[in-house]
Amino acid sequence: MTTLGLGGPAGRLVEARTDDELVALVREADAAGEPLLVLAGGSNVVIADDGFPGTVVLVRTTGVTREDDVVTVAAGEPWDAFLARCVDHGRAGIECLSGIPGSIGATPIQNVGAYGQEVAETIVSVRVLDRVSGEVAELLPSECGFGYRTSAFKRDPGRWVVLRVSYRLPHAPVSGPIRYAELAQALDVPLGSGAPLSEVRSAVLALRGGKGMVLDVADLDTRSAGSFFTNPVLDLAELPEGAPAWPEPDGRVKTSAAWLIERAGFSRGEGDPEGIAISSKHVLALTNRGGGSTSELVAFAERIATRVRERFGVSLVPEPVFVGVSWQVS
Repeated sequence: MTTLGLGGPAGRLVEARTDDELVALVREADAAGEPLLVLAGGSNVVIADDGFPGTVVLVRTTGVTREDDVVTVAAGEPWDAFLARCVDHGRAGIECLSGIPGSIGATPIQNVGAYGQEVAETIVSVRVLDRVSGEVAELLPSECGFGYRTSAFKRDPGRWVVLRVSYRLPHAPVSGPIRYAELAQALDVPLGSGAPLSEVRSAVLALRGGKGMVLDVADLDTRSAGSFFTNPVLDLAELPEGAPAWPEPDGRVKTSAAWLIERAGFSRGEGDPEGIAISSKHVLALTNRGGGSTSELVAFAERIATRVRERFGVSLVPEPVFVGVSWQVS
């Protein structure tokens, strides 16, 4: 049930195929005081070896509706399949997010982003079940608390269950301005210009594939949770000498977690070739080569974060959601 292929059993496993079923199952578990885990694509989660003792609700809801430029999608729809249809139909705004595994419902939680785009730029509203009030509500972007790889949903884990997400995706022959230098170079266009949507998608898939960030069930080198650490956002005075820096709106700078990890002494492919290892394609991906465990994965990640902090004084923050797993960096 997870892209890492790690984690123990569920106490009880149920599927929700409609919004009403999803709401009813969550309310039922909450009324009984039962531990609850809502799981969809399983691409950004690290689950303990002991598993989860309560109910795991698998989100398998489907459905897409359109009203002018606004497209509303059920939480259980696979993200990349939806994105591919948008590109095919000339809807712009998310093409740089191609190849990211997982479901629609996860996109606002993580504020999914890559290659200069993030979903907060296109989200019109998020339909949620508020487990505190028990009510279904429609949240506007201003209520979602979006930030770099975060949101109000992520900062208050467990409170909200995403049911549907509405995106504003206008018809356009080309993408918006390409903001990411590596992507502009791959497309052979000037930074800040647009490119045909299909070409942007193809270029992003090629770039992600070269970094092992496109899930391939036949390639254990891609069995990961994507980037394991977020890129740190620092005050300029905290930036290690020589580290890359991208300005942030608040005056701080974002630097590269991969740069820090490599210069702390870790390399691609390092680890157990039959267990937990860094991807041979990108140091930000920690992979399970088939014989690993969650405890081994987390211990390896903690070792990486500890050495980065010792070397540079920068704390790396894990990107996946931990379930039943503690995080300790000495």
